[in-house]
Amino acid sequence: MADLLRLLLRVAEKAADVARVCRQEAPLFQLLVQEKTGDDKNKKFVQDFKTLADVVIQEMIRHDIGVQFPEMEGFIHGEESNKFENGLGESVAVTVCGTQQETAALLATVLDGNHTAASLLARAIHQDPATIDAHTDSLTVPLSPSELGIWIDPIDATSQYIEGREEVLEEGRLAPSGLHCALVLIGVYVRSTGEPVMGVINQPFNHKDPAGGGWRGKHFWGVSCGSINVCSVSRPEAAPGPGLSVVLSSSEKPVVKEALSSLCGPDKLMYASGAGYKILCVIQGLADAYVLSEGSTFKWDSCAPHALLRALGGGVVDLAECLRTDHLMELTYHQPDTECKGAERWANRGGLVAYRDCSQLRSVIAPLRDKL
Repeated sequence: MADLLRLLLRVAEKAADVARVCRQEAPLFQLLVQEKTGDDKNKKFVQDFKTLADVVIQEMIRHDIGVQFPEMEGFIHGEESNKFENGLGESVAVTVCGTQQETAALLATVLDGNHTAASLLARAIHQDPATIDAHTDSLTVPLSPSELGIWIDPIDATSQYIEGREEVLEEGRLAPSGLHCALVLIGVYVRSTGEPVMGVINQPFNHKDPAGGGWRGKHFWGVSCGSINVCSVSRPEAAPGPGLSVVLSSSEKPVVKEALSSLCGPDKLMYASGAGYKILCVIQGLADAYVLSEGSTFKWDSCAPHALLRALGGGVVDLAECLRTDHLMELTYHQPDTECKGAERWANRGGLVAYRDCSQLRSVIAPLRDKL
């Protein structure tokens, strides 16, 4: 498990570099954000490039894990399909090839012959990032990779990543929107039970280098298996003052906002973008809980941060189940909903509550009873 964690930290950093390269290199940035009009033959592809950035990251992570742990192949799941149609109407499957040159050639077929952009992407994919020292050598967990599966969200909060706003962060406050909300999420679960046991989160746009002005990232990780609970984040101190702090989506139902406003008080009901980022806010102690009443998140959104919360003594529960039975049912990650099709099979359909403290969880759920 120590070897797997080191690998996940490494590939998450590679993924963060790809995300930064797509914004920093002019040929890629133009494809990422430009809205072409009129009869431009590349109009469809320009829109698709937003997804291609996700897919390139996802397939790079899948490739690197499969090389080191071939027993995990077939159990490495991602948010995106890797199939694209180029300007000639040809269907191309995006994969990572054995060499940088081969990957660049493949990407050029997807990019309608844009060899400059393809080469920049391929170079980022095949780079060898600096080793991240997470002090994991002594980590011993009684699980083997053959018992585990993985969920990848290559860029969570893609809309914030595309828009690219650079918000000024206040110390101890969450970012309501902007590049800070875009995250790389890699979660590990037990195949037989669906229990999340390891998570890696990389925040590619955490801060800017004072010297060079370029973006620098930050990584977070956690392992929770039986009595073993280790996290790169210390358990936050309780926030001063009365009332709990809760983070929501700005599109949350008015009835939920109203029910929680009396619990939280005027300054402790907050809003932010990105499901992964909102759970990260709970992990960091910027909020006590994250509530979502809709089934609009998926296993790839919650698996990685869920593992970190478990390592801190918290978790992520199914909101609808809590309201219906008073049973705090943690989300699991191994079984699709057979009543649904496509991505919806992996939706967290009952909504969710992410929390650090069980007593706070019950306080958050109480005002929602009979409201939903």
